[in-house]
Amino acid sequence: MTTWFSATAVVPELTRAWGLTPFEAAWLTNAVQIGFVIGAVGSSLINLPDIVRMHRLMAVAALVAALANAWLLTGPGFGGALAARLVTGMALAAVYPPALKLMATWFVAGRGLALGFLIGALTLGSSVPHLFRALTAGIDWQAVVIASSLASLVGAFLIVLTVREGPHAFGRATFDPRQCLRVIREPAVALANLGYFGHMWELYAMWAWFLAFATAASANLVAVPFGSASMMTFVVVASGVAGCILGGVLSDRIGRCLTTAGMMICSGCAALLIGFAFDGPAWLLALIALVWGITVIGDSAQFSAAVTELADPRFVGTALALQLGIGFALTVLAIWALPLFAAWIGGWQWAFLMLVPGPVIGTAAMLALRARPEAARMAGGRR
Repeated sequence: MTTWFSATAVVPELTRAWGLTPFEAAWLTNAVQIGFVIGAVGSSLINLPDIVRMHRLMAVAALVAALANAWLLTGPGFGGALAARLVTGMALAAVYPPALKLMATWFVAGRGLALGFLIGALTLGSSVPHLFRALTAGIDWQAVVIASSLASLVGAFLIVLTVREGPHAFGRATFDPRQCLRVIREPAVALANLGYFGHMWELYAMWAWFLAFATAASANLVAVPFGSASMMTFVVVASGVAGCILGGVLSDRIGRCLTTAGMMICSGCAALLIGFAFDGPAWLLALIALVWGITVIGDSAQFSAAVTELADPRFVGTALALQLGIGFALTVLAIWALPLFAAWIGGWQWAFLMLVPGPVIGTAAMLALRARPEAARMAGGRR
């Protein structure tokens, strides 16, 4: 997953090197999101996970992501970089959704925690380019791209050598267009999806633009938390690993609905409050940012776990493809709009207020789901 934000981590350098406008810089991230949506829905439409074994599909896709990411080293300019990022997103769509389904085949009890560990891996991988940038400060931006491509290659080999499907297969997990309306009409699944959509409105825009926020904040701070804006971004995003594990533990013990609602309440409050610490003190900025980093992703796996438990078992693939496809499509809008909102209000200090409606709506949806009888099907009856 290191290739996801590899360009985002070096946007300031790419902007100078290629003469990018702020609009073009934003699309280096958004192209990955669009590619992911195209890849997730497209691969399901042609039943790719059924034609190719999931671990082989994931390995080939990781290899393609590494090669597409490495294409940035050729200096292709904005047009070529946009195409490379689009292909990267399409490739990652054949890594992440199959991984969710594959992990679920290994667990019935404890599925929330298992998927929490998986999303924790996604979180850590997504944060690592910022670590690469922090550790290579003073070195050309190409070092980040090289390191992230190599990491993706290592991931491909690990998948080939170690990953297999578990004993609890769902059968044919395909995207059947005729069943779309049926899946959407199921009230419990629809509420779980609405919770996920609120969560996604906040998550990727925060991940994509936190470096810009931290860079702007650092100009007014005597000491930048964790040493630099890049290191701060890495620590904040990577802290989500702890949130994913905590979310998995809580979800299997107290229920999917309470866990996701609690996480979104905390993350929404962090988005609301972080502007107050923009000018310091540094410890308060770091504290709010860490709480946000932990809670903004801590519930992510539980929406997918909920859908695997609420949807018709024959159409789990359809339900997951719809959830991921629509959710990531929303991230395109949020990532595009956030810097425009920041410019409109005069800077990054209060820009994250735009994200607060997402967790508010998501929390309301999950609490409504908790009141429905279908919620008893989740986490062994824990709501």
